[in-house]
Amino acid sequence: MATDEPGADWRTELDQVQARWQAAVAAGADVAALRTLEVDALGKKGEITALVRRTGALPPDDRRAFGAAVGALRGVVEGWLAERADDLQAAVLQAELDDSTFDVGRPAAAGRVGHVHPLSQVQAEVEDVFRSMGFHVLDYPEVDSDFSNFESLNIPSWHPAREMQDTFWLDDGNLLRTHTSAGQVRAMHAFEAPFRAVFPGKVFRYEATDASHEHTFHQIEGLMIDRVVSVGHLLDSMRTLLRAILRDAAVEVRLRPGYFPFVEPGFELDIRCRVCGGGGCSVCKQRGWLELLPCGLVHPNVLRAGGLDPDHWQGWAFGLGLSRLVMMRFGVPDVRLLLAGDVRFLAQF
Repeated sequence: MATDEPGADWRTELDQVQARWQAAVAAGADVAALRTLEVDALGKKGEITALVRRTGALPPDDRRAFGAAVGALRGVVEGWLAERADDLQAAVLQAELDDSTFDVGRPAAAGRVGHVHPLSQVQAEVEDVFRSMGFHVLDYPEVDSDFSNFESLNIPSWHPAREMQDTFWLDDGNLLRTHTSAGQVRAMHAFEAPFRAVFPGKVFRYEATDASHEHTFHQIEGLMIDRVVSVGHLLDSMRTLLRAILRDAAVEVRLRPGYFPFVEPGFELDIRCRVCGGGGCSVCKQRGWLELLPCGLVHPNVLRAGGLDPDHWQGWAFGLGLSRLVMMRFGVPDVRLLLAGDVRFLAQF
């Protein structure tokens, strides 16, 4: 008897539906069959779901009672399905225990063995290259102060450079560091000059993502402090690094002027895009070159913030994008793949 006919005895129909599904669930032979029954009964196109849509066709006096009854029916069927699934799983386990050939002392099957993430792999290789050149490898907080991330790097509160970095601010006034440069002054206070150090880690920007940008990415900051340093020293160290990581003695780079408040002069070190070979793609924004490594000579104000006299000490610094370096190493066409957690992608490395 249809429930959408005026005066229909919907209670009788619901009783019949309940009895039919009780029998169907009880006859479910395995877990797969129960899943099919669940979809047929409770899925978007299931029989019990369809009953809910018929509520509006009933007389007003019946609608509330009908809705409550259908809801109760849904709960009862869900309970039967769960109980039947437990019974089937228990039966399978008992059958295994009753099997005289079943060895309860047999070791479980070995789990799948993973491997090192490409970001971690390249970071470890970069660290090894710098250790071979006499650099300390340091680790600094991902949550840092305004002073370390901005003020000490010649970026006071009024400085327009802050507008270039979309920042995750915390309620206590601290922030998620926007660059590993936040470790520069920390290192100057921790070590007696002269010294050289790198500090790798994650950094965070509150910005939209595309093929070459992500809200979380990996950098490695490098700093060398000595009596006399030059751009030549900096460039030679960067070439040494890139040749080792990219396995290419003829890797193409270019140095062009760039503005960063914490270095003077400042440069952008670009690399010929290894995804497209320089022909232009979404990674290099059709330019054939990819910004990889902002760098320059440490600004005197940063040296002063680190407790060093710029009349006696000099330094160079760089901030290398590890995520982009991984893209160049393996030809990855989209930086978002590195943090997507897709096993199909990661299994290639």
